[in-house]
Amino acid sequence: MYKTYLESIKLPTDDQEFRFILGQKRNCYNGIYPFKLFPDKGLDRVDFAPITVLYGGNGSGKTTLLNVIAEKAGVGRNSPFNGSAFFGDFAEMCALKAKSIPRHSRIMTSDDVFEYILDIRYVNDGIDLRREALLNEYVERKYSDNQLRSMADYEEWKENRAAKTQTQSRYVRERLRRNTDMFSNGENAMKYFVDNITENAVYLLDEPENSLSIAFQQELCTFLSDSARHFGCQIIMATHSPVLLSMKDARIYDLDSNPVQTKKWTDLENVRRYFDFFESHRSEFEIE
Repeated sequence: MYKTYLESIKLPTDDQEFRFILGQKRNCYNGIYPFKLFPDKGLDRVDFAPITVLYGGNGSGKTTLLNVIAEKAGVGRNSPFNGSAFFGDFAEMCALKAKSIPRHSRIMTSDDVFEYILDIRYVNDGIDLRREALLNEYVERKYSDNQLRSMADYEEWKENRAAKTQTQSRYVRERLRRNTDMFSNGENAMKYFVDNITENAVYLLDEPENSLSIAFQQELCTFLSDSARHFGCQIIMATHSPVLLSMKDARIYDLDSNPVQTKKWTDLENVRRYFDFFESHRSEFEIE
């Protein structure tokens, strides 16, 4: 049950960009990015599918284009986008054709994932410090001679009593909640996507493969594909991961080609490089 909320985005033509640039005091700026990027690639329009992939190397403009789409769609974001001086002007000149966009639609960047991982680390670091303090507290209470003389002493007496009658691990465990996530960075990154991608919304993902092993990339590929196919999500993603590029029914725009065109994932240069690399080492994989 595929859904499409964003239908297309039309970028400024070469003539429109020329007229805009002509009216600028260019000596005030170091460059005019992202102007002149997409017309030089022959790209003036992107038509979205339920799963659309923007593929390209560094400097190809895939992240910029993803952020332009997010800006025009008005989706939520956590991390600010550090655009160029002309980003707002460029985005204003673009035209987005869309149906009703669900309010909980959002763009998710590598910065969002990294901040999530760091937040968990900070929480866990605090818990670990608390655990160390409880271990010391247990020893002090276990061998204390505190007596219950009045109700004012009751809480202190109760804690000392618990230390004397419980094992160290039980004493600490009952007073300390389990670490938020005892997972690796890759596991937490995968958890971020699973926790934040819900039904019936548009999700723009900027290189979600960062921090993910190939096993987790495969898991994410299946999760995103299922989210689009069965749960009404539209996925627009910037990536150069062969695993994510292999997603079934994805429409892939090759921003490294000139002019930009849609391609099969197996025809993309990055994927071909992987293929050629493993082909050159085929004999090493053969079982003797």
